[in-house]
Formats: sequence, C-alpha cells, structure tokens
Amino acid sequence: MATLMTNLLLTACIALFLVSAATAVGDSPFIIAHKKASLTRLKSGAERISVSIDIYNQGFSTAYDLSLVDYSWPQDAFDVISGNISQSWEKLDAGGILSHSFELEAKKQGMFYGAPAVITFRIPTKAALQEAYSTSILPLDVLAEIPPEKKFEWVSFVYNNNKPGIQRY
Repeated sequence: MATLMTNLLLTACIALFLVSAATAVGDSPFIIAHKKASLTRLKSGAERISVSIDIYNQGFSTAYDLSLVDYSWPQDAFDVISGNISQSWEKLDAGGILSHSFELEAKKQGMFYGAPAVITFRIPTKAALQEAYSTSILPLDVLAEIPPEKKFEWVSFVYNNNKPGIQRY
C-alpha cells in the first residue's frame, strides 16, 4: 500500500514537472496587468481619481497589436480630466513593461467598485486575438463625507497634560 502511494505521488510530481516544463518553454507571451487607483481631494471639494495600469509580458515572445480599454468608469459618475481610458501599442517584448495612466473627476458620491481593464493582443502563431484582464481595484469611497480634523484639540490636550508641576494619576 505504501509503495502504491509512493508511486502515485512520484507519478504526479513527474507529470506536474513535465506540464510546467512544457509551459515554460512555450513560445508565447504571458500578459499580466495591474490596475491602481488613488483618490485626491481638492480644496474646492472636488475629488480626482488617478488611475494607472501597468502591463507586463512575462512570457517568452513578443505580443503584438496591444489594446487597452477600461470602460469601468461610467460617464454619468466620472469625467475624464487628462489622458484617455483606452490606449494602443504596436508591441510588447518578452520581459517588457508598458504603463498607461489617466485622471478622472468624480461627479457623484458613493462607493465605486471598478471592473478590470481589458487588454487584447495578437500572437503571431494564432489568428484570433488573445484577451487578458487587469487586477480590479479596491472599492473607492468617492466624495465621502470626511469630518474635519481637530488638530488644535490634540495640541491643547498634549500641552495641558504635560505641564510641569502637575501630577496626573
């Protein structure tokens, strides 16, 4: 019984090694994309969202005719201030990185859950376009009500509690 279990485990390990080796020597691009968004509150009360998407080719060959689209920002809730929600590139070499960023201004208050951006690309050995998805972003609390900070109360508290000659228990 122990020999059977050992043979089964050894066979599974060999199969896993062969599959990973076949994948590793495969001559194709492997696209990974990371999407980030950060909020910035302006003095006017408006809020801007800076979005950046980094695209990595972790494969062993070049990806061609790359196209990025990020339609997760509805026009009734956000205005594009700078940049564009779509971008195209001619190619991305193996081991290469591409970056794209744009800035939005929020029009509506509330929680926003963004969907992943979509990247399409072409592999010379396949006729059909390939698709990859970026990571999604964490929920954004857009135009949230933020209570004003009471900085002077902290200074007063620290000052009053650290006066010489006063003992507090």
